[in-house]
Formats: sequence, structure tokens, C-alpha cells
Amino acid sequence: MAAVAAGAGALGFVFYAPSPRATKVETLLEWIGDVPAHVLRVGVYVNEAPAVIEANARALGLHVAQLHGNETPAEHPATGLVWRAFRLGEATVPQAEYPADALLLDGLGNGKPFDWKCAAGLNCRVILAGGLTPENIRQAIETARPWGVDTASGVEASPGRKDHARMKKFIETALNS
Repeated sequence: MAAVAAGAGALGFVFYAPSPRATKVETLLEWIGDVPAHVLRVGVYVNEAPAVIEANARALGLHVAQLHGNETPAEHPATGLVWRAFRLGEATVPQAEYPADALLLDGLGNGKPFDWKCAAGLNCRVILAGGLTPENIRQAIETARPWGVDTASGVEASPGRKDHARMKKFIETALNS
């Protein structure tokens, strides 16, 4: 709710057990109803069965499935929006024709950003992720002009624990860039 208070337009809920940010439907049911209707609720998945994604969406009122695994376009959930994540580094930017509502371009992990210039000018909705912090978000937005931005470790006090002051600074800087 601190992210909502700071002005976030979307909240991501990680449904991938190995992640330090992982959550469960039961935990979210206790408070997700307090999230304002205008804030997108995003389920984050890695190689999850479409039936599980759809069940989570129904139970929690999720608007978006953010897919980070090896899912194919045919496996995308039939309901809601789909954001497809791609890890960049030495790989090339995916084709803009990929059948998703947005492409989330991520670094290779460990909180390291990729070259944001490769995201500039893509003819689709682009969400930047990977290594974004309150200190570099303005430059990332100015370089890539994305549709959206995503952060996790860049605003954490420790793995899986958000630092509310850093989160607020990140959101405010992003909204004013």
C-alpha cells in the first residue's frame, strides 16, 4: 500500500516460489481488496500453468499476467492483459510483433541494467526493468522513453523487503521524468 500511496500505477505479485519476493494467494486475499481500482494488479509468473494463472486472476482480481518463463503465445491466458518479459544482455530485442500487450525488457539479473538505448523506438508498449533504482530511473526514462518501468531489488532494504523511502523516491522520480 506504500507504493499505492506514492502513486504507483501497478503492483506486481510474484508467484514463483524460489523468489525472495514470492507470495501466495491466501496472503494477498487479506488485503488486495484495498488496492484502488485504477492500480493494475500484476501476477508475475515463471513457467506457470495457464489454469493456475487464470485461477489466480479470478481469485485476486488480477489485471495482468507478466510472463518470465518459456511460455509460448498459445499458452497465454485467455483473459486479461499479458506482459511478456525478455532478459536482455547479449540477446537482441524481441520482435515488436510478439503477441503481448507489452514487452517487459529486463537485464540479466543481479540488479544490473541493460543498454536502455536498445528499447528506444520500439513500436510497442515497452516496460523497462532490471537494475532500475531511484538514482538511475530518470536517465533510463530519458534514454528509452518506455510506456512503463518496473523495479524490485532497486528499492529493497533486503531481498524481498521494500524500503518505503526508496520506493517513494523511485515512483516520484519516474512520474516526473
